[in-house]
Amino acid sequence: MTATPGARPVRRYDPQRADRIVDAALDVIAEHGVPNTTHRLIAAAADVPLGSLTYHFTTLEELRARAFTRHAERMAAAYEAHFRTVRSADDVVEAVTDLVHGDAGADPHDWAIAYELYLAALRDPALRTVTGSWMRRSRRVLERFVDPTTARGVDALVEGLVMHKILSTDPVSREQTREIVARAVRPATPPGTGV
Repeated sequence: MTATPGARPVRRYDPQRADRIVDAALDVIAEHGVPNTTHRLIAAAADVPLGSLTYHFTTLEELRARAFTRHAERMAAAYEAHFRTVRSADDVVEAVTDLVHGDAGADPHDWAIAYELYLAALRDPALRTVTGSWMRRSRRVLERFVDPTTARGVDALVEGLVMHKILSTDPVSREQTREIVARAVRPATPPGTGV
């Protein structure tokens, strides 16, 4: 269709554009890291005009925070779903072991984003609301089966074991993971019981 001379260009209706930009920002962060993430790279990945980014998001930091929030929500939902059928402490041990050896339901792309979030939150305290919310959701899941202090420890244990599994050249075995988790979840033996 040929445009009429002097006519205004027809603006394409694109109600999903902001969502697409957020998802593209996550892809760019995963591939290039936060320091190398630019408006231009995100616009290209989202296949939108550069001006769309500043139309929908005031700053790159706002877009980055929205993208990290979306990622944390997706990861937290996957975590919650993983524990849906857990009923006992023994189930918790198996579920956490499965979680660690399944990279917590995430792929390398997801973990690249997560680690970028952790590093960004270290430097930008405003992003700690994202990491804090994510950690609270994880602990709430675990608190259905163990006390709050144990839940905090197991949550940190999952993060650490997954990180070691992903980054180590000699990762912990599934059997070792199960034993580590069992020791964390198992109630402490009262002093003087001799057990």
